[in-house]
Amino acid sequence: MNRNDITEKIITAKVSKGIKWEDVAAKVGLSKEWTTAACLGQMTLNAEQAAIIGDIFGLDAEEEKWLQVVPYKGSLQSPVPTDPLIYRWYEIVSVYGTTIKELIHEEFGDGIMSAIDFSMDIKREADPKGDRVNVVLSGKFLPYKSY
Repeated sequence: MNRNDITEKIITAKVSKGIKWEDVAAKVGLSKEWTTAACLGQMTLNAEQAAIIGDIFGLDAEEEKWLQVVPYKGSLQSPVPTDPLIYRWYEIVSVYGTTIKELIHEEFGDGIMSAIDFSMDIKREADPKGDRVNVVLSGKFLPYKSY
């Protein structure tokens, strides 16, 4: 058994029980974005959170322990993603990455946007021409140090 096995079990239970990530997040008490990432094997849950997830998805005590192990982050199976939705994010970074970098550096200086001290919010935005996906990424700016 490994963390990938637990992720597959969670996804299987989610589908068979018709569970929504937003409902899981409400029970855990965290955002749907972070909770979903945790259930998909990208974040570490504490014992209390793992027990809640275990109860929702029918995991046993050993499986809940896997939810508490620091994961190997990065879930893409290939350098260039083939899933169309994930590929579009890859395309966004490929096309606009240098623009994002330039504008962040112009505003903040030399550094990075943290993916550790970070939050994300995904919402549906009604639009008469077709609903839009509104994604807000917010990461702490970390300047490079001189030494």
